[in-house]
Amino acid sequence: MKAGIHPIYANSKVVCACGNTFETRSTKELIKLEICSACHPFYTGQQRLVDTAGRVEKFKKRFESTGGKTVVRKPVKSTVKKLEQVGGKAIRRNILSTAPKKEDKAKTPKKPAKKDA
Repeated sequence: MKAGIHPIYANSKVVCACGNTFETRSTKELIKLEICSACHPFYTGQQRLVDTAGRVEKFKKRFESTGGKTVVRKPVKSTVKKLEQVGGKAIRRNILSTAPKKEDKAKTPKKPAKKDA
């Protein structure tokens, strides 16, 4: 191994949100956890509500303020903008095709009607 390129690997203190602390080795001096083996439901066998960033407290506070009733929110008006035509009238361009073109009836000369004598 090259000297001087590796971080210092020393004893570090690990602190959990439940209050449990223990020591291990790491490159950091202090590691803060949200959940550890002492409070995780898999290891303890107890189903406990795991709170992340105070979401449960926020929900309970909101639930208590409404008295358990569902809050009906006002409908939001959609602001759909109408598309405006840019420029003048749309021009239909001739399309190149190998199909034979239909002849207009106005362009073809009419045959004179035969008179019976």
